[in-house]
Amino acid sequence: MKNFNAGNYDVIVVGAGHAGCEAALATARMGQRTLMITLTLDSIAMMPCNPNIGGTGKGQLVKEIDALGGQMGINADKTIIQSRMLNTAKGPAVHSLRAQADKFKYHTEMKKTIEDEPNLDVVMDEVIDILHEDNVVTGVVTKLGCEYYSKAVILATGVYLNSKIYMGEVSFMEGPNGLGYAKNLTESLVKLGLQMRRFKTGTPARVHRDSIDFSVMSIQEGDEKITPFSFLTDNLKIDQIPCYLTRTNLETHEIIMNNLGRSAMYSGKVESTGARYCPSIEDKVVRFNDKESHQIFIEPEGLDTKEMYIQGISTSLPYEVQIAMYKSVAGLENAKIMRPAYAIEYDCIDPTQLKISLEIKGVENLFSAGQFNGTSGYEEAAAQGLIAGINAVMKIEGKEPFVLDRSEAYIGVLIDDLVTKGTNEPYRMMTSRSEYRLYLRQDNADMRLTQRGYDIGLVSEDRYQRFLEKKDAVEKELERLKTERVTPKEVNHKLEEMGASEIKVGLSLYEFLKRPEVNYDLIEAIGKGAGDDVSDEVKEQCVIMTKYEGYIDKQLKQIDQFKKLENRKLPEDISYASIEGLRIEARQKLDNIKPISIGQASRISGVSPADISVLLIYLEQMKRNRGGKND
Repeated sequence: MKNFNAGNYDVIVVGAGHAGCEAALATARMGQRTLMITLTLDSIAMMPCNPNIGGTGKGQLVKEIDALGGQMGINADKTIIQSRMLNTAKGPAVHSLRAQADKFKYHTEMKKTIEDEPNLDVVMDEVIDILHEDNVVTGVVTKLGCEYYSKAVILATGVYLNSKIYMGEVSFMEGPNGLGYAKNLTESLVKLGLQMRRFKTGTPARVHRDSIDFSVMSIQEGDEKITPFSFLTDNLKIDQIPCYLTRTNLETHEIIMNNLGRSAMYSGKVESTGARYCPSIEDKVVRFNDKESHQIFIEPEGLDTKEMYIQGISTSLPYEVQIAMYKSVAGLENAKIMRPAYAIEYDCIDPTQLKISLEIKGVENLFSAGQFNGTSGYEEAAAQGLIAGINAVMKIEGKEPFVLDRSEAYIGVLIDDLVTKGTNEPYRMMTSRSEYRLYLRQDNADMRLTQRGYDIGLVSEDRYQRFLEKKDAVEKELERLKTERVTPKEVNHKLEEMGASEIKVGLSLYEFLKRPEVNYDLIEAIGKGAGDDVSDEVKEQCVIMTKYEGYIDKQLKQIDQFKKLENRKLPEDISYASIEGLRIEARQKLDNIKPISIGQASRISGVSPADISVLLIYLEQMKRNRGGKND
């Protein structure tokens, strides 16, 4: 079959999952004519696993995507059916928003968003080859014989490359949720020089709602007040749908152990690496054999379906064993499985082959994002897609890459971890991965990143003006708190009612608010409130900035020290083999990763503090040789 020229674009995005959607929308909104190619239109922003957005560490990513002008938070708000703020018993650094979404409406909403984008075309086809000249990407070839030409290509293939489904002894080539898979692209990428690997993920069964006995389960309600993901969403008032909690038991564990040899994972059929932080029920029972039960959450997949997602019990056991296992659980005795659980294996790359911009080293203008880069999760994928899209545009326009470092965003932590340290298992974001999590809170993502998004042309003028108004309101309210004062006479009777110690002298509201028991409700009760024109979001910022002032100042000083090393840039063409004093391992690792700064070099496994000292001396020598000019 002879191929034909099917069109010319600025950017081609391969894949339409969460990474592909954010990448394509970003490039189109930044003025580049964009083509998105997907195996099926039904997979656009599909949630093949859990029906939720956000979670610990992940909620921060969604907020940051939103602050930069991405779409995930906006569409999540439109399709929420239950919302909960996690970790509220702890400090604001680890507060993380998680929402159940109607997964079918989320798909529909994102598909509509993409179809409405004037600079973005979508076609259903399979990319089988990458076109290039001297390792500079020029376009793609598809199964239908189309040749599409472009200035940049973004790979967002998810779990579709040579994907294989496992259920016990049964295995077959197929994508998630019964969709097709990409058969030929991996071979093309290997020819380009990419090192491929196999990872694994999985999903639990979906059970018919009418076959579940919820009366023996604990109900899990949403928060009374819903916190939106998007900073553009003012108020969310919906009738939230409850989730439910039940547990496995010794009978469940006995069924699993008796059939462990039939599990695709434990029988050796699946040799690839799975996600550590999303283990199968087989893993849980084997690794934690002292536990008599494990939590199972029953979550609705949407408002117009009776499919219920059985979270916490993913498996690669045979179908008949799954039936027995699920039916051993309280409330699931009569469970009717609509979609069985399965494990899925797929091709991806070692992310140390990426530049910090998410461009693939050695293949110019080829970018990648999402599970193809070795991550797990919709949020991690969307964050990478957004950055890959932005940097594809920056490359086309001859501008410096858009880089968020570890002190600026969880997105920076995610990408730095991937390209600097690599990963031997599907990577998942957690708050503990960030050294600066008190500063990188979800509540201040707009304060941290909206200006950056606006400067590159992705944040709209309307969003930017709202950001400026909020920033101004926070500054004015902080100034008011520092100026207005309270006296013992005004507040001691309230403090006495609360069982708190009285104040002896007058204080500014700012100092008064630092006390653990004091909040805005108390300030308003004594007639010192901010007024109706000050939003809850502004008050939240003021409370956190006041109560955690000392800790935040300490973290900002740590960030200043961090920035000093990040700002010591390393030349891209540096020859590490010629630098005397570097150990052989360090030379090899530095040459492979090609760090952009001393800071990034210091985080590479196998590069010691002594090696960093050698690099610093080398940079000083370079500086003297250039006559003392700074980098």
